[in-house]
Amino acid sequence: MKKTLQEKTTFTKVDYSDKHMSDMEFDSCTFIYCNFTKCDLSNSDFLDCSFKECVFSMVNLNNTGLKNVSFNGCKLMGIDFSKCKDFLLSFSFEKCTLDYSTFLRKKIKNTIFRDCTIKEADFTETDLTASSFLNCDLSRTVFMHTVLEKADFRTARNYSFDLDLNRVKKAKFSPAGIIGLLDKYRIIIE
Repeated sequence: MKKTLQEKTTFTKVDYSDKHMSDMEFDSCTFIYCNFTKCDLSNSDFLDCSFKECVFSMVNLNNTGLKNVSFNGCKLMGIDFSKCKDFLLSFSFEKCTLDYSTFLRKKIKNTIFRDCTIKEADFTETDLTASSFLNCDLSRTVFMHTVLEKADFRTARNYSFDLDLNRVKKAKFSPAGIIGLLDKYRIIIE
């Protein structure tokens, strides 16, 4: 089936909630103040697109392509990014809410998370090599068998993970953040 193509278009304040937008292709498009609540984006592709102040709630990303996509000021709570296509998967997040989202087993090297809340998210078996968590809140976020080599946690806060269960060679941490790496030892630091 041929995909419907939209190129270099700006969509402002469009309500896509409960819509089926499957089998579509968006190239160099911008979405501003759009609502994607319960939207089905299955089998669609977004290439060089940006989302600004958009709401994604209970969105279906089954086999969705996100290639060089930026999210700025978006609410992406509970999104299952593990269902996205692996091919050329790349995105960045700034001032976004990503609480309860999952990135299970994704290869998302060099991903930038800036000024985001990423509470109770799941990065199990995810490759986050050289990714940055700049001024992000990672409360109760899971890192298990995750590749965190060269990742930057220096300005992140509230993270806690087991160094023995993750690959962290050359990852960067602030002195204050090291406490979250010692939680399993149940030691008292005064």
